[in-house]
Amino acid sequence: MSALSTLLNTYRAASVSEREKGTYFEELICTYLRNEAAYRDLYEQVWSYSCWAKEQGFDGRDTGIDLVAKTKGTGDYHAIQCKLYAENYRVQKKDIDSFFTASGKKPFTHRIIVATTNEWSEHANDALLDQHQTINKIDLQALEDSQIDWSKYQPNQAQVLKEKKQLRDHQRTALNATEAGLKTAERGKLIMACGTGKTFTSLKIAEQLAGRSQRILFLVPSLSLLSQTLTEWTQESAIPLHSFAVCSDSDVGKKRKADDDVVQTFTHELRYPATTEPQRLASEMSKRYDDQHMSVVFSTYHSIDVISRAQKEYGLEQFDLVICDEAHRTTGATFGDDDESNFVKIHDSNYILSARRLYMTATPRIYGDNAKVKAETDNVTLCSMDNEALYGKELYTITFSDAVKRGLLVDYKVLVLAVEETHVNRRLQELFKDSDNQLKVDDAAKIIGCWKALAKQDLTDNLVSDNEPMKRAVAFCQVIEPNHNKKGTHKVSSKNIARMFQSVVESYQASEEIEEASRLICEAQHVDGSMNASEKETKLTWLKADAPEHTCRILSNVRCLSEGVDVPALDAVLFLTPRNSQVDVVQSVGRVMRNAPGKKRGYVVLPVVIPAGVEAHEALNDNQTYKVVWQVLQALRSHDDRFDAMINKLDLIGHDPRKMEVIAITDKVEKKQKRSGGARNKDVGKGEYGIGSKNKYDADGQMTQQDDLTYEVGELERAIYAKVVQKCGNRHHWEDWANDIAKIANTHIDRIQVILENPANTTEKSAFDAFAAELRDDLNDSISNGEIIEMLAQHLITKPVFDSLFEDYSFAQHNPMSQAMQSVLDALQEHHLSKEADTLGRFYESVRQRAEGIENAAGKQKIVVELYDKFFRNAFPRMTERLGIVYTPVEVVDFIIHSVNDVLKNEFGQSLGSDGVHIIDPFTGTGTFITRLLQSGLMTPEQIKKKYKGEIHANELVLLAYYIAAINIEAVYHSLVGGEYVPFEGICLTDTFQMYEKDDLVNELLVQNSARRTKQKKLDIRVIIGNPPYWGCKPEPPKFPSSQLQFGHERV
Repeated sequence: MSALSTLLNTYRAASVSEREKGTYFEELICTYLRNEAAYRDLYEQVWSYSCWAKEQGFDGRDTGIDLVAKTKGTGDYHAIQCKLYAENYRVQKKDIDSFFTASGKKPFTHRIIVATTNEWSEHANDALLDQHQTINKIDLQALEDSQIDWSKYQPNQAQVLKEKKQLRDHQRTALNATEAGLKTAERGKLIMACGTGKTFTSLKIAEQLAGRSQRILFLVPSLSLLSQTLTEWTQESAIPLHSFAVCSDSDVGKKRKADDDVVQTFTHELRYPATTEPQRLASEMSKRYDDQHMSVVFSTYHSIDVISRAQKEYGLEQFDLVICDEAHRTTGATFGDDDESNFVKIHDSNYILSARRLYMTATPRIYGDNAKVKAETDNVTLCSMDNEALYGKELYTITFSDAVKRGLLVDYKVLVLAVEETHVNRRLQELFKDSDNQLKVDDAAKIIGCWKALAKQDLTDNLVSDNEPMKRAVAFCQVIEPNHNKKGTHKVSSKNIARMFQSVVESYQASEEIEEASRLICEAQHVDGSMNASEKETKLTWLKADAPEHTCRILSNVRCLSEGVDVPALDAVLFLTPRNSQVDVVQSVGRVMRNAPGKKRGYVVLPVVIPAGVEAHEALNDNQTYKVVWQVLQALRSHDDRFDAMINKLDLIGHDPRKMEVIAITDKVEKKQKRSGGARNKDVGKGEYGIGSKNKYDADGQMTQQDDLTYEVGELERAIYAKVVQKCGNRHHWEDWANDIAKIANTHIDRIQVILENPANTTEKSAFDAFAAELRDDLNDSISNGEIIEMLAQHLITKPVFDSLFEDYSFAQHNPMSQAMQSVLDALQEHHLSKEADTLGRFYESVRQRAEGIENAAGKQKIVVELYDKFFRNAFPRMTERLGIVYTPVEVVDFIIHSVNDVLKNEFGQSLGSDGVHIIDPFTGTGTFITRLLQSGLMTPEQIKKKYKGEIHANELVLLAYYIAAINIEAVYHSLVGGEYVPFEGICLTDTFQMYEKDDLVNELLVQNSARRTKQKKLDIRVIIGNPPYWGCKPEPPKFPSSQLQFGHERV
């Protein structure tokens, strides 16, 4: 029980009479109004009614008014009624009649009712609407949220206030970046993930950028958010505020479509007096203005006309700063003949006068090129957040993944529940027979899926000891009322789900004979936007409260809980149907990522139903059934780069049980299959039947033990993972970068050429010439300066890529060609060649994330080959066109290796692993022959070590292929033998055709490469294995006539 509830219970118990109880409460509310920041600034004085009446010469007898407050500046009188009711008391109209009568007389201009119950009768609620005088309710939650430390409350004494927040590191960085950006710019964007403190950060930005005597406009999409923001700003401000709340008729009381489920807040439900009149706003701001306060107008976007009219018609001054919260709502289309939406009007600098505009959101909404072209064609004005003319530059960003890494948010995990219809039908026969309920198989299956997730039934043994059942969840449905759709198609009803949830769970648990101790009770309630603020607050309070043991509470809705709901201890969000907006999805997921004591992670639960008698692959082709899965996953990957990387790695290493898991709830049982042990989750997509796995993971997701026998995952899970890759993976991941990188590569090439052409750059020219001479000596004389410059540009761009992929191997520091290239570039470095490379930061981070978690060599090899094939070939088309690179299928490579081993055994009595058998791949490409040799199983670990150190050799002519071959071979070797990093010294950058034609004449820069070439030429090489270059004597494309080799006919 809270300190305030304890205090109020003391009043109820200790009071001899209702009058005494009322007096105690009136004193408490008087203290509240004098100390709570918003009211402390608003009111000059607060009296008991009897004291005020005596001063005014009125009769001081009780007429229903308990307190009177006088506003600063304007001198208005507000009548206040204080009611200390039991929490379950239902306020009747007769309880407020006398107050309305007395406060309806002069000099009162506004009313406030303070009540400790949220229960109001229909007639009492109706009495609050459409009053000539404005009215506000202050409820128990508002008192709980006060700055006053109620545990230390003493009447008629100075009150102890709670400590104010301090800026955290990321918030201070955001403040500094915004201040710097808006010094010269009029507009800018602040992107901060849900739960990282946007509202508080924006307050400190306003104090820093504007401060005392300045005027701020803070815009929000709803009155509930207005109330929350006004409370936080007034409580946390270091500079005292003059606060003004503005709303309009369009904010309140209008009937919306039955299932819009938009939060409706009435003006009387605000904790603070609000105005709808532009003249009154301008007048009050003028009267209360002084140079010690910051004047802040809190308004909804719907009320923007009130603000504009106050400026244009009644002389309201220009704002120094406008802050647009939930700025993704200000995007969208306006057709040529239409009036602009209230949300997009804020972009017009003539409509709202302000020196600067700051747009804040966790989920920026950006429209694609197709939408922009169509908008232009159709005479539509499109507001997209990548339009810098409207929104300005991105001043600071903290993404979901950044926030998780910094410990500001907990991570989330996606659970896809695939529930077979037949499985449900067999277990819930009695429930379906009951004519009193409206239960459909589809609803029941989804409820069972949700229960499995909430109870954590059959999940992979948890990764960070997170095995307790969930306690709080929010469910998103399609419609509010059952059978709302007139066409007859079934839609998931929020009210029906809430009503039937526990009945379905009980029936299912009984049919499965689940032990009593393991059962989870699911209490479910429904909430929607048509409920008044008190009802919604009651529902949220119920969700936040501690539930009994083995109980999970679910609050079901359609849309009203997507935004502005703060329940830090929320465990899961359940999507029972697709959402209409990616932003809604991400905002909803943001709810489960908030930190709370003991919370390990949040869960995103996606239940889907498999129709009876349908094969897995056929079921997955039903776009409507699985739309919720693809849509939610797409939304998450668009706003979370880590999740995007995980989706794009599914085909490389399988699913990551820390991020996503598929649960099949079916009657099928797969046969057991023996599986090899290991320290990693190496077997892609394998686990127990359903998803119950005996694998144990530590906090980092490392598998610490593995049973020898586990069930194969069923076909349904495999099919879903494969479909996720197809539907949600970015198959153009690397191609998307290639065009940008190609431009930067050309810039590097041009810059290097310009540096070398300048006669003043003698040092740089000497370094380059020395390198070129050795390169021609090691490769062939026909290499031009242009080709060498291109190699340097390739190195400049690709070195960070390899560092990202193989950061543990220190490849760049050990490889001789990499060292030589770097020495030349170091000589050119004072010309700041890396400036262009700085723009590649996002690409390098993308590579790092793509590689993160891929510990097996096969996965990394696949990425390297993919990079080479899709990225390097596109980014460096000249190289590709010149060399006509061709790959040998791995199956063919394996066949050749085993065939050679068989020939060695049969004809020479030796094997590829025998001592003294030197092996060379003279045209190694990306090293496939050597890596497959190491992985072939034809050599013992000891033989592999010996061969790697001195009896395996490889040559390559193309720099990038050489780099990748060296990395691939080293990565495979270390995956097989472990231990400290050992570079592969058997690889040379050389032209195998040319190297035997002459001795090395120069070896000052490429010392190691020359030494390796010389050593190789002296060896007794027994096995030549590989795939010769097809290009040989092919006619060179006309583009590169000078590079055609003239000696191809000399070789077989």
